[in-house]
Amino acid sequence: MSSDKQEMDFFQKKGLTQPPAPLADRMRPQSLDEFVGQERILGPGTVLRRAIEAGEVGSAIFWGPPGTGKTTLAHIIAQATGSYFVAFSAVLSGVKDIREVVQKAQVQREVHGRSTMLFVDEIHRFNKAQQDAFLPHVESGLIHLIGATTENPSFEVISPLLSRCRVYTLDSLSKEHILTILRRALKDRRRGLGDFGPRVAQKALNFIAQMSNGDARVALSALEFAVTSTQPGKAGIRSVSLKIAEEAMQRKALVYDKAGEEHFNIISALHKSLRGSDPDAAIYWLARMLEAGEDPLYVARRMVRFASEDIGNADPQALQVALAAKDAYHFLGTPEGELALAQAAVYLATAPKSNSIYSAMGRVQREIHQTQALPVPLHIRNAPTRLMKNLGYGKGYKYDHDYEDHYAAQENLPDKLIGRRYYFPSNFGFEKEIQKRIEWWHKKKQQAQRDAPGKEEQEKKGGP
Repeated sequence: MSSDKQEMDFFQKKGLTQPPAPLADRMRPQSLDEFVGQERILGPGTVLRRAIEAGEVGSAIFWGPPGTGKTTLAHIIAQATGSYFVAFSAVLSGVKDIREVVQKAQVQREVHGRSTMLFVDEIHRFNKAQQDAFLPHVESGLIHLIGATTENPSFEVISPLLSRCRVYTLDSLSKEHILTILRRALKDRRRGLGDFGPRVAQKALNFIAQMSNGDARVALSALEFAVTSTQPGKAGIRSVSLKIAEEAMQRKALVYDKAGEEHFNIISALHKSLRGSDPDAAIYWLARMLEAGEDPLYVARRMVRFASEDIGNADPQALQVALAAKDAYHFLGTPEGELALAQAAVYLATAPKSNSIYSAMGRVQREIHQTQALPVPLHIRNAPTRLMKNLGYGKGYKYDHDYEDHYAAQENLPDKLIGRRYYFPSNFGFEKEIQKRIEWWHKKKQQAQRDAPGKEEQEKKGGP
């Protein structure tokens, strides 16, 4: 018997004739007290929480990964503000539907004295015509717009509409957040799975929480399938083992704890394999992390860092490859986007290596800590006002393009640091060419200094 049939039979015994809503929908928090996660924007005293409690949220856009509570927050806000709630499909609806929403909003305000909250899921799919049609009504306050998106709203929402909304960024839920949500669903006898008599092994719960990648909807769906597909024992208990959880998630458990020692061991193995120019080991450890449920964008961020820290200008293209892989995964998702990460890992592993940029930053940071805030030389200071010019700001600056080879050979470091060097290119890859350029400019500067008139000669000519 399928899990859906078992669940339907179970609920029919309780007097329900219609198929129950999915567990993720049934367990949707009804208030801020039930809401799990997002403490950064919803913790006590935060701007958004105070606005919700005061019933004065206005228009807002919630930007974050799937399953982090964007839709739930919209429902909670509508309930807290007593607003008329309207859900709008950016994909299926057009300008005609917008007019109907506006008409209903006018009726709600004039007849019932209620504001209208329009919730647009996946607002990044709003086309420009839809956004333009809503703009005057959002501006007038007839409609309070709540948008939810997994995409950067700066690129997907027109500026006039975006400027009238507060953007709140939601984070992926932690493993502990997911565990809290799962345990609540197991105990809840009214909305959750409590009446099924579930007994879920801790390893199974941990596995579901870990493999859900911070998405509460995915975790609850897997838990529901695991419990309802398990036949009850003699005592009516449905025992869910790690094996059943693996089947529910359609993934195998690997020895990997995203918050523990093994996490750092494997990311260290990936980093050192890339540094050691070992493409086979690099894609092995990459695959180990992805198969164990690591956030692929976390892996992408580590490779972007590696491109600058361990390759740098030995192959300037490496940073572009890493960023392109990050964007490709963000665009394609799993599993297709994982190939882009593997492609980047092989490129980074086989690229020429140099830590010259990393070392240069370390030298500069130590210098700054020792010498503190040395003054900017007058000749390269900005001089936007007459007073600043009278004080000598910008005086003596040489515009490089006015000189031969577009190089004026002037000093740009603070006076106390003239002659210091921090960046030393390696002899690998493109840094060979950079080293040639630096040597050429250094010779040009030395020649300019030899040809420059001495201080006494400058004073005779009335120079500085």
